Amino acid sequence: MSSSNSPAEPGGGSAAVDVDRALLAALARDGRASYTDLAEKVGLSVSAVHQRVRRLEQRGLITGYRATLDAKALGLPLTAFVSITPIDVAQPDDAPARLAHLPAIEECHSVAGVESYILKVRVASPDALEHLLQEIRAAANVTTRTTVVLSTFYEDRPPI
Repeated sequence: MSSSNSPAEPGGGSAAVDVDRALLAALARDGRASYTDLAEKVGLSVSAVHQRVRRLEQRGLITGYRATLDAKALGLPLTAFVSITPIDVAQPDDAPARLAHLPAIEECHSVAGVESYILKVRVASPDALEHLLQEIRAAANVTTRTTVVLSTFYEDRPPI
């Protein structure tokens, strides 16, 4: 791994990279872990861990902390992926902005291929999905192709 891609500060050794990676992995699993717990996991003092975490935040490797919500418990058991393609390719490519007001859209990915974007959506029912698809088509002037998720084995896995 080149130093420009490494979590460690430039000039840091591989031990520093390993500690930073361990901190990132621990925080990705539990963003509410205490500095004391993190210090025990990586074998550093609490103050050293606090400094390292602050540096990782400043460098943009940690971009935030969030609660992970249970969509089913919130009444949104149906997950689907909606691929969208513009009806008129001459129109401005502004679908993400046109769809940002729809809270059922959890993710929007620009993709290579036939479709322009793939949206991850969560809704309460097939009827709600049908209504959302109508809203997406009208708001962004696109065609849609939908894949309904039957079950999810894992998601939101940290990249480290």
